Amino acid sequence: MSQPLLSIQHLNVAIDRIPILRDVSMDVPKGSMVGLIGRNGAGKTTLMRSIMGLMPLEAQKLEVNGENLARVAAHGRASRGISYLPEDRRLIPALTVEENILLPAWANSIPDSAARLEWIYGLMPEVREFRDRRALQLSGGQQKLVALARALMPGHTLLLLDEPFEGVAPVLSRRLTEVIATLRSKGMSIILSESDDTHSADLVDHVFRIERGVVTAG
Repeated sequence: MSQPLLSIQHLNVAIDRIPILRDVSMDVPKGSMVGLIGRNGAGKTTLMRSIMGLMPLEAQKLEVNGENLARVAAHGRASRGISYLPEDRRLIPALTVEENILLPAWANSIPDSAARLEWIYGLMPEVREFRDRRALQLSGGQQKLVALARALMPGHTLLLLDEPFEGVAPVLSRRLTEVIATLRSKGMSIILSESDDTHSADLVDHVFRIERGVVTAG
């Protein structure tokens, strides 16, 4: 059996001594899309932030491609192709769309950023069309597309998508589904969280469910 891309064993997170994630173990195979399904407050965001190095944690194992991520600073994820689309997008309103997309390249000195940007625009031509507009001028759905584009600048190994369809109009939700399906077809490894599997049921290869910080398969 091949080594999984992401391997988590016995991961625990507590905030102010209150357990948030409890003994989480899960593997994400290379080139697969995994659904993380759970209601609001179940721990989905905390798990993603933990993988990104943004939460204090204890774990027997937290590895990507066999490397111990617990020893890698949060900013070191980008150079390893690990990226995160937060639920609240977190674009910088005063910057243009293209400037927001390029922020990870500037912060991490990504050498092929120009080629990467062209690949992103080829994947999402509509983003190219409004690349000179400021982020604050976009609709919520358009901002989600831009946040996904920004995540794809460094994210070529593992992409974490936190509630990508939340608060998005149906037409843009369908467009997001198309883009994510294309990424899946290109062999990218993805964790996609939702409160239910309304959008992800036909996209994912495996499903994990999370409730009160406990993750179970299926």
